[in-house]
Amino acid sequence: MADIEITQAHALSQEQAREAAQQVAERMADEYQMQSRWDGDVLHFGRSGLEGRLALQPQQVHLAIELGGFFKSFAAMIEDKVRRHIGKTFGAA
Repeated sequence: MADIEITQAHALSQEQAREAAQQVAERMADEYQMQSRWDGDVLHFGRSGLEGRLALQPQQVHLAIELGGFFKSFAAMIEDKVRRHIGKTFGAA
């Protein structure tokens, strides 16, 4: 089970949602040294102590993140920051 789960509505086309997710992945790679890869419409990302996936669905995205030991103590702070960023990136439908 994921430590953080967020579902966000959006009004983007599948292509626009994928482009937005790719931009987020590139920013995560620069800022947090995370690796990412696409598997269909699911973006898998991670680094030592953190793994996640962002599933693109029509009119919504679903984010699930598993945190390792060090990151678990910051779960609430991480979730708040990620929730705000996902909301800003994908907006409400």
